Amino acid sequence: MTQSTVQSIEALTQTALDELDSIDDADSLEQWRVRFLGRRGELTGILRGLSQLDLEERRQVGALGNQAKSGLEEALDRRSQEISQARLAQVADLERIDVTLPGRPVATGRLHPTTQVVREITDAFVAMGFSIVEGPEVEWDHYNFEMLNIPQGHPARDMWNTLWVDYVNEEGQRPMLLRTHTSPMQARVMEQVQPPVRVVVPGKCYRYEATDATHEWHFYQVEGLAVDEGITFADLKGTLYEFARRLFGSERKVRFRCDYFPFVEPGVDMSIDCFACDGSDNSCRICRGSGWIEIMGAGMVHPQVLAGVGYDTEKYTGFAFGLGPERIAMLKYGIDDIRHFYSNDLRFLRQF
Repeated sequence: MTQSTVQSIEALTQTALDELDSIDDADSLEQWRVRFLGRRGELTGILRGLSQLDLEERRQVGALGNQAKSGLEEALDRRSQEISQARLAQVADLERIDVTLPGRPVATGRLHPTTQVVREITDAFVAMGFSIVEGPEVEWDHYNFEMLNIPQGHPARDMWNTLWVDYVNEEGQRPMLLRTHTSPMQARVMEQVQPPVRVVVPGKCYRYEATDATHEWHFYQVEGLAVDEGITFADLKGTLYEFARRLFGSERKVRFRCDYFPFVEPGVDMSIDCFACDGSDNSCRICRGSGWIEIMGAGMVHPQVLAGVGYDTEKYTGFAFGLGPERIAMLKYGIDDIRHFYSNDLRFLRQF
């Protein structure tokens, strides 16, 4: 009995010392202490069995047990000091870092180039007295076409490659669509507001058409409308000239040409000279050798559109215009393909 107890104490002591050498943190050290030296620890359990031995054996084994306990406690203190010193050394190393050095840069987000240009455009018109309004992207045929002098069966509807929503009304018609332009807000605004009216409407539009360097199936548009007494075509030209100067500088050339839009009469398109060539390069992807890039359509609001919202056409006149922010950005920054705006290529987006 005495010999087996002695062997158990010696084996336990060696196991405890071996495990202690591999411990390198305070939590594990505390677990080791509880396991071997705690009130219910393994060494304590062996020593409690001394009551079963006779007096002489109890003295012999008790002395060995106390010696083992003292040795383990001393080893515990030494290991605890070593761990504490190692931790202090790590803190000292951290304190030696030069805190005056600049920190690592944190990547920050930024506005999409289209959003930046939309804001520049609206700011230019706000400075001229216009207000900003927004409207729904899912629109009714009533506002997208009919209120803009484009009734059912009108050939002008072919100018907009419409994406219709799969909703059929009681008459068997599909009256709902993804808006093809922001012009429906002309009618919506005039239904609710009496002249004078001066608004710009930024928003996203959708058309079912092929994409190329200057066309996308989804794109942004900024619509503008001004209605008041005595507004003339000269006011339209003056407003758009001022817009061009604010966005592109006085050196940009601007051209107006007659064009047709059902909701204006007369209608014009406004172009700006090509930034990529002087018109002599027939292979130019931007202007195709014409030297000009159309950026907006405009004109005097058609009397039927004014009458449709209850305005007195003998008293009020107005003008409207619509432009593409992506094309404006292409002019400002020399971008040769509108599809870059929607490719989600960070190499492109980080340039703005």
